[in-house]
Formats: sequence, C-alpha cells, structure tokens
Amino acid sequence: MFGLKLNKREKYAVIGAAGCLLFFIVMQFLIFPIFDKRDRLRRVIQSQTEALREMRAMKFDYEAFQKQTNVTKAAFSRREKSFSLFSYLDKLIGEVGVKENVKYMKPSTSVQKETNVKISSVELKLQAITTEQLTHYLHGVEHNKNNMYIKRIAISETGKPEGFIDVVMQVETVES
Repeated sequence: MFGLKLNKREKYAVIGAAGCLLFFIVMQFLIFPIFDKRDRLRRVIQSQTEALREMRAMKFDYEAFQKQTNVTKAAFSRREKSFSLFSYLDKLIGEVGVKENVKYMKPSTSVQKETNVKISSVELKLQAITTEQLTHYLHGVEHNKNNMYIKRIAISETGKPEGFIDVVMQVETVES
C-alpha cells in the first residue's frame, strides 16, 4: 500500500481507520443532512398548517362580519330618510305618557375616529316615573326598526312619592 511495508495487523488498523473515516464522511455529508432537511420540512409544514388554520378562522370571522354588515345595511335602508333620534325619542315620551316628567333632553353627535362613522346620541333625564313607564319606554327604544340602543342608564329612587324613580340615560344610533 503506497510503498509502505505494513504487517497484517497494521493493514487491518489502517483499513479500519479508513472505514471509520469513510463512515464518518457518509454520515456527516449524506445521512445527517437528509435528517436535518426532513426535520426542517416538518417544522415548515407545521408552521404553514398553523397559518392555514389562522387564515380559515379569519375567513370565518370575515364572512360573519360581512353578514352582519349586510344585515345592518338592510336595517338602515328600511329606516325613514328623515329619521331623527331626538324627535323619535320625544314622540316616544309622548306615547308612554311621561312628557311632564322630562327634566332635560340633550342631543349630540360625534364621529368615531377609527371608522369615520357618525353617532347621534341623546341624553335624557326622566323624573318621578314608575318602573312600568320606564319599561314601556325602554321597550320602545330597543324594539324598533331604527337601530337604536341604550349606551348607559342610571336609575335611582326619588325622595318624593313612594315607588317612583329618576332615570338618566343615553340613547345612541348610527346616522346614515
């Protein structure tokens, strides 16, 4: 071998060392890269599977949002073009029979910065009304085709006649 005189035992040792070196080279440059690539592919597949799950969830949320938007648009299209929150609430006060109990009604409008949506609101105070009158008024506000909602309400007992309450509430709607 290469002009070297080696005895039988030394030849086996050199062949064994060469075999070990060849085994190491095959493992290092062929086998390990295959396993590393397989592990990398598994991680990529897992991350892409998770991304796909998230996209499907977002798609579901988006479709639900679109359905709600369409329902809301349809509701606004049914609302009278001349609708005014203040006048509707004033008319409802007359229907419930608490016109003389109104302390104040303060209309205001604002624009939400994120969505550029115009919000119309009315804050009103009713003094010395019964819970039955309040119930009828709240029903008239919440159950109508004009998409109004009560943003906040505060109810307190009056010091005057027994069984009467004072109510301060803020009613809002989106203007179209």
